[in-house]
Amino acid sequence: MANGIHSERAQRYAAPALNVAKSPAGRGEAARELLYLSPGGAGRMHALAPLQSLGWNLRRANDARAALRQLQSSPRLPHAVLIDLREGFQARDLDELGPALAAHNAGWIAGIAAAQLEHEATRRLIRDYCYDYVTLPCPEAVLHTVIGHAYGMAALACGAGGHGADGIGVDGMIGQSEPIRALCRSLHKVAGTDAPVFIAGETGTGKELAAMAVHRHSPRARQPFVAINCGAIPQHLVQSELFGYERGAFTGAQQRKLGRIEMAHGGTLFLDEIGDLPLDSQASLLRFLQQGTIERLGGHEPVPVDVRIVSATHHDLDRAVVDGGFRADLYHRLCVLRLQQPPLRERGGDIDLLADHALQRYAQETSRGIKGFSPCARLAMHRHPWPGNVRELINRVRQAVVMAEGRYLTATDLHIGDACGGAPVTLEQARDTATREAIERALQRNRGRLGESARELDVSRVTLYRLMQRLGMRGAEEVAGEETAAG
Repeated sequence: MANGIHSERAQRYAAPALNVAKSPAGRGEAARELLYLSPGGAGRMHALAPLQSLGWNLRRANDARAALRQLQSSPRLPHAVLIDLREGFQARDLDELGPALAAHNAGWIAGIAAAQLEHEATRRLIRDYCYDYVTLPCPEAVLHTVIGHAYGMAALACGAGGHGADGIGVDGMIGQSEPIRALCRSLHKVAGTDAPVFIAGETGTGKELAAMAVHRHSPRARQPFVAINCGAIPQHLVQSELFGYERGAFTGAQQRKLGRIEMAHGGTLFLDEIGDLPLDSQASLLRFLQQGTIERLGGHEPVPVDVRIVSATHHDLDRAVVDGGFRADLYHRLCVLRLQQPPLRERGGDIDLLADHALQRYAQETSRGIKGFSPCARLAMHRHPWPGNVRELINRVRQAVVMAEGRYLTATDLHIGDACGGAPVTLEQARDTATREAIERALQRNRGRLGESARELDVSRVTLYRLMQRLGMRGAEEVAGEETAAG
């Protein structure tokens, strides 16, 4: 790192950073775009040269207009942009930088001198437009990590997900996680049959969206898709809603009305929240599933109806059957094919995709130019249990877009707790934590043998000893003699 970006503290300890996973050219991976903007002077682009070996395509812009031209030349290509502010930055500079800062395909990182954090203009730029900042010079490994994170956020904004995928599973179900991919595979399998499908899952996970996907990919796709929420209908109206009625069946029935089952003839009937269906209506539904005919209220002739049944509920139907709240024979009729809708907390990176999709959709409702989520907000979203799942996430983002005061939505704006509460962590502290964990894992794998651990970490025994001694780790005494001999 003699020619790279380095920190005074790293020099003082003479401890090189542990190996960073590299993606050099030649492995079939496209280089990631890194734009270096130095608006106040000549800059120090040569210090970024080592990052090219880590898979970055390094470009230079002398001013905001040049940066904007490069970003607009490939609008679907994500860029990490490091803006070097060490030559000075004034509030009026924001006007010139504005169009480039608003580019959706750019993830901005500010490189500053430590004293610049005292300047209001610099703080405002970092707070409102940058995903992160670094105090230059800084360790190469730290800079690589920060730039990689900003690039990843820009990739999400471009819909690239970092790998060119669009983030869409099937029929608008957004996600790239393994649980959602498995669900999509199952949806395609069950769509080709006519057997009843039961979709289990917590509230707000998108069970109706899955039911619509089953219908659209089935041979019945050109026929009606009719949905009814069994829990939202008053109990005394369930029968008439499901089966319809004849004229004169009861007071006020002035003409025949078709029920939801008959309206879905030839297509798919989606019974949402089937667990809330009253027991007497369960018996009538079971009779229809067995015979394929219905009788409208007040009618005496059976009406043949051909529909496919897809049902769903957030209740535990197995428990409801045991407790007597749901008929076992109806359960077995409905649950021929079973799908499980995964909760949001188990979908990992899909949280970011869904949040970005909701932000893009609702940011148009305000003219304040919301740019994205702060790091605190993203961390809080991944820590939140999401009892309301996707529905809760979308509602929180929409509310935050309207009520937020800054350009980036925070955890406080989302009302899910401030994940950045407590003492802030410096970059040096983060590096020390990562170094300590890497050494501990290496020692564990090599049963405490320092020589083998040092080779695995690609450092000398003396360097490993110095790192362990500085970090206060036990076991450094075993190489104290070698450190003394080495001078």
